[in-house]
Amino acid sequence: MSTTRPVTSDEIRETFLRFFEEQGSRRLASASLVPAQHDPSVMLTTAGMHPLKPYFLGADTPPSKRLTSCQKCFRTPDIDNVGVTARHLTFFEMLGNFSIGDYFKREAIAYAWKLTTEGFGFDPEKVFVTVFGGDEQLGLGVDQESIDFWLEVGVPRERIVELGREDNFWQAGPNGPCGPCTELYLDRGPDYGPATKPGEDESDRFMEFWNLVLMQYDQTTHEDGTSTLVPLPANSIDTGMGLNRMAMLLQGKETIFETDQFAPLIALAEELSGKTYESGDEAADRAMRILADHTRGMTFLISDGVVPSNEERGYVLRRIMRRAVVQGRRIGIEGEFLGRFLDVVVDTMGEAYPEIRQRREEIRTWVTSEEQGFGRTLAAGTQLLDTLLQQGTVSGEDAFRLHDTFGFPVELTTEIAAERGVEWTGQDEFDRLMTEQRERSKAGSRRGDHGGAAAGSIAQLVADQPTEFTGYAHLEEHTTVSGILERDGKTYLKLAESPFYAEGGGQVSDSGTIVLEDGSEAATVAGVVRAGDDQAIVVEPSAGVGDGRMSQDVAFEHGQRVVARVDRRARHATECNHTATHLLHAALRERLGDHVHQAGSSVRPDKLRFDFSHPSKLDPEDLRWVEDRVNEQILLNQRVRALTMPIDEAKALGAMALFGEKYGDVVRMVEIGDGSFSRELCGGTHVRSTAEIGVFKITGEGSSSANVRRIEAITGPVAIDLLRERDGLLDEIAVAAKVPAAQVVERIAKLREQAKGGATALPVVDEGALAAEAVTIADVPVVVARVEGVSSKDLPAVADRVKGKLGGPGVVVLAAPGDDKVAIVVAVGPEIVERGVKAGDIVKAAAGVVGGGGGGKPTMAQAGGKDPSKTDEALRVAHDAIAAALGS
Repeated sequence: MSTTRPVTSDEIRETFLRFFEEQGSRRLASASLVPAQHDPSVMLTTAGMHPLKPYFLGADTPPSKRLTSCQKCFRTPDIDNVGVTARHLTFFEMLGNFSIGDYFKREAIAYAWKLTTEGFGFDPEKVFVTVFGGDEQLGLGVDQESIDFWLEVGVPRERIVELGREDNFWQAGPNGPCGPCTELYLDRGPDYGPATKPGEDESDRFMEFWNLVLMQYDQTTHEDGTSTLVPLPANSIDTGMGLNRMAMLLQGKETIFETDQFAPLIALAEELSGKTYESGDEAADRAMRILADHTRGMTFLISDGVVPSNEERGYVLRRIMRRAVVQGRRIGIEGEFLGRFLDVVVDTMGEAYPEIRQRREEIRTWVTSEEQGFGRTLAAGTQLLDTLLQQGTVSGEDAFRLHDTFGFPVELTTEIAAERGVEWTGQDEFDRLMTEQRERSKAGSRRGDHGGAAAGSIAQLVADQPTEFTGYAHLEEHTTVSGILERDGKTYLKLAESPFYAEGGGQVSDSGTIVLEDGSEAATVAGVVRAGDDQAIVVEPSAGVGDGRMSQDVAFEHGQRVVARVDRRARHATECNHTATHLLHAALRERLGDHVHQAGSSVRPDKLRFDFSHPSKLDPEDLRWVEDRVNEQILLNQRVRALTMPIDEAKALGAMALFGEKYGDVVRMVEIGDGSFSRELCGGTHVRSTAEIGVFKITGEGSSSANVRRIEAITGPVAIDLLRERDGLLDEIAVAAKVPAAQVVERIAKLREQAKGGATALPVVDEGALAAEAVTIADVPVVVARVEGVSSKDLPAVADRVKGKLGGPGVVVLAAPGDDKVAIVVAVGPEIVERGVKAGDIVKAAAGVVGGGGGGKPTMAQAGGKDPSKTDEALRVAHDAIAAALGS
């Protein structure tokens, strides 16, 4: 091991990873901040072991029993603490070494001591360790094994401290793997506190820098609160060392914000604001710490595919970006500045994380768009605050709405109120609402099971031998039943070989039949469950083959020979839509820019749905261009082929990878033509050439969520049927209008002109189409849209008709821009008013953006503005205000 003590963050990271490679560990690249689809238990990756859960749970096979990584992490509960303390971060790096059924306590402790004293050069006399001191409820005594192993490496007994369950016992939840911990602390000396031991006081003298989790039990918690522990079949190790804290110790800094990753960001904040860090202005210091942390977080979140929105991860990103903007403004930074901080983050960390270098301009696109939009929103918030102050009072609810919708810190609200002589008495109410919001946020980050445990348990229960998927090559397989499971009223069948594709990557499962080899009985395939690289088939009785009788109870048995047949028609239609989805993705990026990334998809036999990151609605010209570009690739009859290769080689070829998807060392890359137009990592099934798709037709474009658009499309015979249907409809309209089809538009225009004089005539607006674009916010359907050619007088009636087509209580916001003004109306169902959404509040927020004002009743309000160019921004502000009022 090198005798040169690592100092920089890059050196510390490399020293750790190289050391464990030398001990036989496999180095893993950091997984995405967006958890893989198999782990719905967390919103963002919060620890080094999260991406490895399937390995620890036995649901997937690790590439090695010894692993080491430096994992990107993000913790949302710490957002409000950032800046207040000198230690809290949202985004950070976690170094870890992991043993999955391989080495255990003795080796883990020996490795930790050697790296601490030799690799990092800490004085052995200043290192303390803690061990689990036992717990009567768990029925466990002191972890004497760990004590013995620490003594074995030379740690004296007086520097081994026993701590209780809350400090030194790890568990993921009430049930599942768990075990004692042992932690390493550095004694920083008497300047930081009294001469005690770790855990004996609250001083900063003893700084914990490495936690070794020793997983050796499986815990079951009973209804009476007691727990039962049984030994795991194989013991495992999971450790975590915070890179930034280690940098603080090795660089001799007082706080994390003085270390090499943060100092350039603090220096930029000083340069732009004209203020000096740690000069006695605590508010300025706090603002600079928030800027440093949040701009790191925004850079890495966007690089991993998160875009600003009002839901889940997108809301977290939007929140930290807005907090950064507000804090920058508070210390006097003018204009747009987040892009400057982005550049510093990339320059500082791009060597270790090349993805932020590669996506710098893409990240800048989102940063600039959000900063510009929030600047206008901030102006609208200021206008709302002015209105409240003129009324002589600001409640806690008002302050919370300003904070949540417009990004106003409560401190800013109270300061402005004090300057205006308005008394502030709403702190308790504000704190209550903030607490409720945090609880909602925490609940959102704890959903689901642990890392696909359900799917993993099905695979393990059905059979030990994984199914061999043969469906890329052919659609019929003579095979053997290798396992059967009855669970929750369903029958799960395991085949030795299976041609059925299991749902994944947006593609639905295959349908088809499984027939006894003698042809006597058959079962219908109702679904295929994916479990890592394995699968289990859900079957149900179906009509018999040959004699037409119904099999009520197909007598499948272990070892039985069967014929598995995929529905060829449905598979081919699905393949057409899947390949078309790849073409659509490539065309969108070519037309709109590299910021476009897949944000979800559904590939079915009847249609495809593609969600992608983009900040605004596509105009008709964009849609026509994209549709033509895809059809051009179809007409070229491009070859489609799937290639298996190392992931580094695929990335070097420019293959697109899906954010949040887990990939191994060897991947499957689908290439269209020579690959210059489309290359994507994909495990789905595809056509052999693009000509098989026939024709591609976009049927809809709308909003999936903020900054995420959705396109629906059809291909092949389904598209031809639609075109024929529309031709027939046009012919019917032409007959009714008594003109040739080519003159229908002109005829309708004349009829509308004639109808303008009628008192009851309303503009021709497709209310059903508008209602179909509704997005769901906190279980409430919400339509936020612009309509053309509608007068301010007619707009309320149109909004009311759209609201009536939502199928239940909802909210409708419509804006009708003209040449020099814009009309806005908000319609809210009475049931939604009771949940806090008031039409007057929403319309005032939106009107402030377009330079106008208005009001009305809680269920219906209208406003006008002088700046129609800001119509879309006004609608975004209205969307944000609705989301805030609903607590989403």
